[in-house]
Amino acid sequence: MSRLVDLSMPVHPGMMTFPRVPPPDMRIHETWEEFAERIGAAEHGATWLTASYMISQNDHVGTHVDAVKHLRGPDAPGVEGIPLEYCYSDGVVLDFTHKESGSRIFPDEIDEALEKIGYTLKERDIVLMHTGAGAYQDEERYRTDHCGMTAEATRHLIAQGVRMMGVDAITFDPPVWAMFEQKHFWEAHLVMMDEDYWHLENMTNLDKLPPHGFKLSVFPIKWMGTTAAPVRAVAIIDD
Repeated sequence: MSRLVDLSMPVHPGMMTFPRVPPPDMRIHETWEEFAERIGAAEHGATWLTASYMISQNDHVGTHVDAVKHLRGPDAPGVEGIPLEYCYSDGVVLDFTHKESGSRIFPDEIDEALEKIGYTLKERDIVLMHTGAGAYQDEERYRTDHCGMTAEATRHLIAQGVRMMGVDAITFDPPVWAMFEQKHFWEAHLVMMDEDYWHLENMTNLDKLPPHGFKLSVFPIKWMGTTAAPVRAVAIIDD
């Protein structure tokens, strides 16, 4: 019997987003009554039919996956270029909840976390960094209180066959204040300039997962040419 764990952040107009990224605009486009009237069904007694919403949002809102186009520029592949086989695979959760906010994750810490759970990475594993930030995604500190990946740690995972990675924080890198304090700017993101790898941001419920032994489904919406796209991330656990 399989158990499903939702790893996706709820999307709504009042949600927390990355600084200067606007929250989604979600509003009713046509009510149940308006549709019935517009198509002429209301005059025949069918006064309540279907409704629809108009949704406008940034491609980096909520749980999403970044494409290499996010860094390389307009001619690089967008989300549609992510191979599907990297979006459904074995999941691994590495615990970094002990690290201070603003700190950076290094290769030796990746190895220590793997040794702690007794796991050896293989090609196409999806590796998730558990920072603990997913527990307060509706609070202002979500934008500032988390650790983040270094370029070295990102390349360390890539060298072991990992191309899809994720984090339960608002960005894969340390928070912006830490970037300026430490003078390391978007170093994990910038690995995308020369490596085909993708990372998931704004994940949640990582504390509800075992360290390994489960499947992850992280298929993005097939938006064409965008730098990112929403993902309904789900873990499939065989109990």
